[in-house]
Amino acid sequence: MLTNRIESINLRIGRIRYKLMKALKIESEFSRRIKYRHKTFWTGEGNRDAIYRTMNANDPIEKWEDIENWQRKLSNKHNSRQFAIKHSCNVPELYWQGRDVDKIDFSSLPKNFVIRPITGSGGSSIYLIKDSKNLFDGKSYTQQELINSMSVVIDKHPNQEFLIEEFVTDEKGNQRIPDDYKFYMFNGEVACIQIINRLSPSRGKTSFYDVNWTPLPRVQLNYATGENQQAPKCLDEMVRAAKDLSRAYKIFARIDFYATHKGAVFGEITPTPFLGSAFTSFGNKLLISKWDKYCKGMI
Repeated sequence: MLTNRIESINLRIGRIRYKLMKALKIESEFSRRIKYRHKTFWTGEGNRDAIYRTMNANDPIEKWEDIENWQRKLSNKHNSRQFAIKHSCNVPELYWQGRDVDKIDFSSLPKNFVIRPITGSGGSSIYLIKDSKNLFDGKSYTQQELINSMSVVIDKHPNQEFLIEEFVTDEKGNQRIPDDYKFYMFNGEVACIQIINRLSPSRGKTSFYDVNWTPLPRVQLNYATGENQQAPKCLDEMVRAAKDLSRAYKIFARIDFYATHKGAVFGEITPTPFLGSAFTSFGNKLLISKWDKYCKGMI
């Protein structure tokens, strides 16, 4: 009880400190680097073209790395899936991909599935469909309503596509909103692991651990504090996969996994987590120390 109260007080202090820094326009070094990267990756027509350029797991590594800051290609979730497959990671089964959402054959899909766009962040336009209900908002959707929702996004973004994927289970075989295991990685080095027990794309509880699953102080402030949890059974598999992907990706990234009854399943690679915002003083020091040691001079 006392530990929880202390953690709650520390969380409030951290949020007050962050709001004060924001009001005074004081930026942490980690935030500055992430914002610079975001601008570099996304600003300019050529950069956007690179992100929407479709890659395949069978493409030689030279093709993946054929442009400056080639890692921006993996902001495209299709490409990050293919990159994970290339490096022997398990990924959710893909049922459908494209822009012509009117042609989706819902009769060919299993009862439960996930819809998500190939670009975007913060859980926007993601549907976790279980028995026709989206677990993220608790609403039931007809097939036509799903098509209409996707069409709105497609009409606004000429390069956008949607993926329809397997709804992965938890380690007990249950289909629910999956817990996110987020690895903050620096060229093969694990800085920390964040677990988010989600209630929705933006709500849930979180806790942080080192590579040996020893609890850490808060690294980031977006989610409420959760209880310390047991390590997933597939932690070692996750760590190996995260290190392999990180060495291939080279620069800092957050690499996400799910713990399923089949073991570790890849989620996505995020080069600009939370756009660098709301990281604690501890988090900034931890991440910058790893950046300067393992990714020195890299974007």
